[in-house]
Amino acid sequence: MALDLAEKMRARVTILHAYEVPTYVFPESVVATADLVGQIRGAAEEALAALKERAQRPGVQVDSLLRQGVAWSEIDRAAKELGADLVVMGTHGRRGVSRALIGSVAEKVVRTASCPVLTVHGPAA
Repeated sequence: MALDLAEKMRARVTILHAYEVPTYVFPESVVATADLVGQIRGAAEEALAALKERAQRPGVQVDSLLRQGVAWSEIDRAAKELGADLVVMGTHGRRGVSRALIGSVAEKVVRTASCPVLTVHGPAA
């Protein structure tokens, strides 16, 4: 969807992958081992590189950006920094208890973004 729009509008696409590092809470401290952080970052880099490779098409400039942090916040911050005209993102379409427990990144981005947000439901997002 984003690539089709970019091709028609002669726009640049930036694929953003935001990842969070889980922390383990002990009574006196919060722990995230360097090894775990490195493994998560490595997996995120590989996933982003594969996605960027799949997104290549003639006539569309595709950039990528990797961020560590809370997904909705990183998306919002990157959109502002890049001066984005539009954020296109997938949504899982969770409802009820699942949505209440997990939250909706898309919903938070829609509420906080400094530009329009187009959400796309399904695996083709």
